[in-house]
Amino acid sequence: MKKIVAALSIFLVSFSYAQSPLDKGKIQLNGGFGTSSWGSPVYFGADYGLSEVITIGAETSYQSYKVFGIKSTIIGFQGNANYHFNEILKLPKEWDLYGGVNLNYYCWIVDDKKNNDLLVVDEPFGVGAQIGARYYFNKNFAINIEGGTGSVNSLGKIGITYKL
Repeated sequence: MKKIVAALSIFLVSFSYAQSPLDKGKIQLNGGFGTSSWGSPVYFGADYGLSEVITIGAETSYQSYKVFGIKSTIIGFQGNANYHFNEILKLPKEWDLYGGVNLNYYCWIVDDKKNNDLLVVDEPFGVGAQIGARYYFNKNFAINIEGGTGSVNSLGKIGITYKL
């Protein structure tokens, strides 16, 4: 009987471990392309596992575009916190469904060479929320997709994830 209880315990522990999107104390890297009303920024970020279901992260994004001969550059910095729903939804280990909040700072520089004008946006802070999903092809690599508000990538983003 003890052997059956021990085997069952090992199975349950390994099953719950497999459900965790990012183990406590571990880091994953994210990168890809976003979309916003201004264009398509690129982004790079990292997430840290605070617990089996909560991560915090940081991200930076960059976008440059030209409208009517006026060049604009947007550089964004974001901090986020996410809750991962894998355990409560009993999702397969390949999937990671999450949602959370973010705090953003961005620098928007408009360079109007015709008028010798350089403008920097006055209110560079944003607060928002996001929901996203990842699909892991193996233990370390995933594709991710996310939508949300409050950031330079406010309409959405798609990219890859690598667990360290």
